[in-house]
Amino acid sequence: MELTHTIPPNLINFILVTVFSLLIGLSQRHLHSLAHDNDRTFGTDRTFTFIGMLGFILYLLEPHNGYLFMGGGLVLSMVMGISYYYHIRDLKDFGATTIFVALITYCIGPLTISQPLWMVLLIVVIVLIFTEMKETFATISQKFDRYEFITLAKFLIIAGVILPILPDGPIVTGLSLTPYKIWLAVVVISSISYCSYLLKKFIFPRSSIILSGILGGLYSSTATTIILAKKSRKEPQNLQQYMAGIIFATAMMYLRVLVLIFIFSQVLFGSVWIWFIGLFLLTTGIGVIILFYRNRTVVTVDDELQVDKNPLEFKVALLFTALYVAFTFITFEVLRRFGTPGLNVLSFAVGLTDIDPFLINLFQEKDGVPVHAILVATFQAIVSNNLMKMAYGCFFGSKSSRIYLVPAFLLIIALTITAILFV
Repeated sequence: MELTHTIPPNLINFILVTVFSLLIGLSQRHLHSLAHDNDRTFGTDRTFTFIGMLGFILYLLEPHNGYLFMGGGLVLSMVMGISYYYHIRDLKDFGATTIFVALITYCIGPLTISQPLWMVLLIVVIVLIFTEMKETFATISQKFDRYEFITLAKFLIIAGVILPILPDGPIVTGLSLTPYKIWLAVVVISSISYCSYLLKKFIFPRSSIILSGILGGLYSSTATTIILAKKSRKEPQNLQQYMAGIIFATAMMYLRVLVLIFIFSQVLFGSVWIWFIGLFLLTTGIGVIILFYRNRTVVTVDDELQVDKNPLEFKVALLFTALYVAFTFITFEVLRRFGTPGLNVLSFAVGLTDIDPFLINLFQEKDGVPVHAILVATFQAIVSNNLMKMAYGCFFGSKSSRIYLVPAFLLIIALTITAILFV
């Protein structure tokens, strides 16, 4: 520590600028060597190192107004502009990435002097990653159709534009239902669904049956159960994998509910997270047993389980909103008239529908309802939903599917009931 204090700060900054600039230059050399155009580029390792050093020196000489630094940047821009002109004229190549990377490198010196080290590191890392991901970005862009950016715009509108401007005052006296809370529930569910959609379409477009079950469980374990059960009829040779996929989707449901608890009720999360993690791990273990029981063949690709449906459809959001509002009123009336016993009955009945609107409403503040009663109602809704998924799987799947699904779901339900007894 004493040795560090004796080193002049400007020496440390100079070393950092030199190292960061050299790393960016080496990255540029690597890219141009892959493209076999080292002789046609503006510069690589040494050039970028000198650019970073130049920015550091000029800023250090006149740090208050930055006139020298701005003048040096102007000269550098003119030199690169001339180089870019001849590059276009001779090679018909309009790419300007190297120029912008050089300008960022020129700014590393002032950044190192004036900003925290983590900020400089973050910029350097992003530059290194993005310059190396040219082909990756090109591949991803080819997967985009004209509706993908519309979908992204919808998500940004509902999460970043509509949500902040909604009032947080109660709509009905006595209820904690507000426009903000209603739309927050829509945003949270849409976010989970949208992330699952992006993972399936762009990261794992040719995923296995198992991975399809996992990603589908993030969106809706019930819908995934129906889809995989129907598929198992057409491909009986992969029956175990489809059944394991259904169980993995159910395991992801426990994680999804835990995320909802974390978002809407920190108090509840502290009491219940260990149980949900345990149920997730145990359910995953049951899926693994089904997958590998007397079976060593695993299908690695399943092209027919593509996710092309837009998870941000207006009809879906409208249905979820309607269910959320309806469950808010129903839960309020049930609690007012029948208390906790009525909530227990309602939680079992909810399993026949989409449980997310009910659970989100339950996780938000409920005056006079004990935390334990909310926990019990949550697990009871999950038990009811698991029973429904078992029925769906047996109905839409083949007769052989019952051999796997019935014991698996009964064990999962028994484990969930055990959690109810001990929470």
